[in-house]
Amino acid sequence: MAIKKEESISMLDAFKDFTQDKNIDRTTLVSVLEESFRNVIAKIFGSDENFDVIVNPDKGDFEIYRNRMVVADGEVEDENKQISLSDAQKIEDDYEVGEEVSERVDFAKFGRRAILNLRQTLASKVLELVHDSLYNKYKDRVGQVVSGEVYQVWKREVLLVDDENNELILPKSEQIPNDQYHKGETVRAVIHRVDNENNNPKIILSRTSPVFLERLLEAEVPEIADGLITIKRIARMPGERAKIAVESYDERIDPVGACVGVKGSRVHGIVRELNNENIDVINYTANTKLFVQRALSPAKVSSISIDEENHKAEVYLQPEEVSLAIGRGGLNIKLASMLTGYTIDVFREVSEEDADEDIYLDEFSDEIDQWVIDSIKAIGLDTAKQVLNAPREMLVEKADLEEETVDQVLNVLKAEFES
Repeated sequence: MAIKKEESISMLDAFKDFTQDKNIDRTTLVSVLEESFRNVIAKIFGSDENFDVIVNPDKGDFEIYRNRMVVADGEVEDENKQISLSDAQKIEDDYEVGEEVSERVDFAKFGRRAILNLRQTLASKVLELVHDSLYNKYKDRVGQVVSGEVYQVWKREVLLVDDENNELILPKSEQIPNDQYHKGETVRAVIHRVDNENNNPKIILSRTSPVFLERLLEAEVPEIADGLITIKRIARMPGERAKIAVESYDERIDPVGACVGVKGSRVHGIVRELNNENIDVINYTANTKLFVQRALSPAKVSSISIDEENHKAEVYLQPEEVSLAIGRGGLNIKLASMLTGYTIDVFREVSEEDADEDIYLDEFSDEIDQWVIDSIKAIGLDTAKQVLNAPREMLVEKADLEEETVDQVLNVLKAEFES
């Protein structure tokens, strides 16, 4: 089957496109191109063993030679590997039986199907190389911050491209609430993980990971980058608030002051990057009581009882400090628990006089359902004043009661002491 000239040119242009593909070193590219040619040759001739394939990725061209042994006329058994003496002498008249004939092959003469086969093989192998290159580039960079340009915004994820046009994915679950993305803008995020299912790498980014905040701090605070200050723990509610525990091994360095900067200069940029996420920095300590106390700042703690075995802390505060310890929507106490690893219960301090006048919850069984009383007692509150001194949010969450039920209980208990 004759091949048209334009088809041959098209094949060569495609070949040049493949040779110019990014992130593929010359040696690997030559190997892949040669393998692709050999695959097609093997399909046509049944074997590629006696072929020499020479590719030149710099020029975008190639040469193919078939080597055949000269045999006497009429003794050709394998036309691919043998050539008759008379046919060999048509090429060079001095060939003799037993010599090897190396003859250049015009690949274009193999026909349209061979050319399409080659292009498909090349496309598949080069795509595989690109995937391998992308995976190898990013697999060891997990935890690093990268910048990408927003290419497409979807409901469940944002597609970014890096400076080499590689695709990066920022899922909705890894986006800071209220983040807005517009095509063409630059976004920073940390490389969260690299999936490689069926050799199809996916680079997943995150802006909600504590590691992202850690890397931003390292970039803004030289003492962290130099190892003079260590970030011990981070707790985040992305886009709302974060608590960071830091420690310095140099007594001359104030780790909190160094991280915050003069008038907050070092955290201002981070706060803006994180969509106005408030950042609290505290001194880390191995003393659990002191660490819990610092984690609950700005609230001032009166006393703390620690249960090391169950990782629980009971914290007692003056009535006016309780709301500070809990924070808006319970945010402060949640972050303090995340940072310390302890379940924290806060209580208002009760005077001895008030304690003497207290009443056990079971006394209210005629007004409050017994299952409600049992639920409250299960979280360690046995008396009326203990319940009244406990935060309402704690009764809802830990006793697993409806807000309406909690309010009814509180009203009953308050009425008892008001009377």
